[in-house]
Order: sequence, then structure tokens, then C-alpha cells
Amino acid sequence: MNLSLSRSFPIAKAALAAAVIACVVALTCSLAGCASGGTGSSSADADNTSASTDGKTLRVAMELAYPPFETKDDAGNPEGLAVDFIRDFGAAYGYDVQIENTAWDGLIPSLQSDKADLVISSMTITDERKQSVDFSDAYAMAQLAILANADSGVASIDDLNQPGKKVAVKTGSTGDVYATKNLTNAEIVRLADESACVTEVVQGKADGFLYDQLTIYRNHQANPDTTEAVFIPFQDAEEWGIAVKKGDTELLDQLNAFIAQSKTDGEFDRLTEKYLADEKKAFDQYGFKWFFDFE
Repeated sequence: MNLSLSRSFPIAKAALAAAVIACVVALTCSLAGCASGGTGSSSADADNTSASTDGKTLRVAMELAYPPFETKDDAGNPEGLAVDFIRDFGAAYGYDVQIENTAWDGLIPSLQSDKADLVISSMTITDERKQSVDFSDAYAMAQLAILANADSGVASIDDLNQPGKKVAVKTGSTGDVYATKNLTNAEIVRLADESACVTEVVQGKADGFLYDQLTIYRNHQANPDTTEAVFIPFQDAEEWGIAVKKGDTELLDQLNAFIAQSKTDGEFDRLTEKYLADEKKAFDQYGFKWFFDFE
């Protein structure tokens, strides 16, 4: 017998045994779904996760100052029709929706500075805003109306466009845009929010306040002795859209698909019943165009 061979045989035998054990361990791990780090995830699981948006954060900027669309509950948490709508969108596409209360004049800058992925805040689609952001299809329609001081004698938009008349508008709103362009004979008083504009009218410091019909209706109901509501249409209905960063076509396509579906599956009817049932009845009585009447 070759001595060198007899001495190396135990070593070869041990190596063979080790190789067999390694193969068994590898096979066992494969069958059990083992992976580095002990996560128990298979490559198929990883592929499935990367193919969906589950868990992806969607940063939403809105000004929580416009009930019942964007507001807060008693605990200070976001609440309202638009809040529900965007959370329903997030659920449909697997996003973790995080809402950031943002001042009106900071909404579009929040997109431009990458602090938000989208803005939904009762924002009218305008050509000027389109220069800075991309808008979804309309998810609501609105018209301007006038909250007039009861002693102002204002019964139409022409009555406001007179020397000596003061018109309160929220800075940067479409009421501000309309007044600046069309009420050139009046004095325009620009204020930070609609509640301040309402106060100006109630106290007689302004003759009228331009804003959407719902806000005018609600504030006249709250101040029936000091205000009059003028609902005579003086412009075409405005379209509210969801703003995204320029070029974010993936998110924009998802939003448009969800809006289109919501127009047919009863989403807007459910939200109306939850937040605006009484107002819907009043609008029908007055013959006003409803927010979700897209015809």
C-alpha cells in the first residue's frame, strides 16, 4: 500500500463529509426560505415588494383652514372631504399618506422645494399656476359668489365695481385674481385667510368678500343679520385640481385614474353625504352648480 495515499485518505474522507454537510445545509436553507440576515424573505418576495407602492410615503400639503374640505378635528388631526379623498387614493395605490398643514402661499413652493409630493387644497386650476406645477383632471367644480355687508347695497358684481367700495379677498385666491382684473374701480383689501375677510364684511369695514359659493353660503348662514349672500353667477365654474411637481407623470396618471373612477363608483356621493348633505340640498334648491357636477 502506498503510505502517502493511506495517510491522505482520512483527510479526503473528512473533506467529502464536510462537502456533504454543506450541501445539506444549503438545501435545507433553500427549502426553508433562508436568506442572509435571517429575514426569511425569498427573491420572489423581494420582487413583489419592489413592484408595488406598499409602504411608500406620499407627502401631501394642504391648508387645513377650509372646512369641510380641509380642516382639523378637535384633537388637531387632519379632517375633511379632501382628507378622506386623498387617503382613499393612498389606500387604492398602496401609499402611506402623510398630511402636512401648510399656509396657502407655501403650497406650490412646497412642491418646488421637494417638501411635498402633491397639493390638494381646493386649489383652482389656472394658467399662471400651470407654469409652476402640473395639475390633475378636475376633482371638483366651484363658482365665485359675494358675501356683502347687509348695509352695503351690493346686489350684483357691478355694484362692487364702484369708487368708494371696498372688496375683501384672500391673498392669492381666484377671488383676488378676479377682483384685481375686473373690479378696477373698487379698493381691494387683501387678507391672509377667509375668516379675516368675513370679519371685515361683518364689521362693515368691507362692502363685499369674493369666494366660492359654499364659503359664502355658510358664512351668510352664520351671520344672517349683518350679511347678504349674492349668488348671481358672474363667471364660469372653476375647476379644482391636485397639483404635483412638474414632470411627475407617474403620480399624475394615478391621480387621474382615481378621479375618473371616483366619478362613476359613488366616491363623490359618499363624501357629499358625509360632509355636505345639507349644503347639497340648499344648492339644489337655489339651482347652483354642485361641486361634483362635471357635466
